[in-house]
Amino acid sequence: MSVDRVVFAFAGTVIWAGLALWYVTQEPLWLIVPAFVGANMFQAAFTKFCPLAMILKKIGVKPGQAFN
Repeated sequence: MSVDRVVFAFAGTVIWAGLALWYVTQEPLWLIVPAFVGANMFQAAFTKFCPLAMILKKIGVKPGQAFN
């Protein structure tokens, strides 16, 4: 798996987890989690800066096309 695919899989998992926690608890603060992840993905599309991608590269995950 490449860095790109791991980043997308992780982001999707965190978004779903945040939405599930909001649904179960009905606590609106849980909506901050998917909002933060979405905002980070949006800025990464333009700046190519993604903290998770940097960590994955350092631990040796195969590079992809998006975060070179």
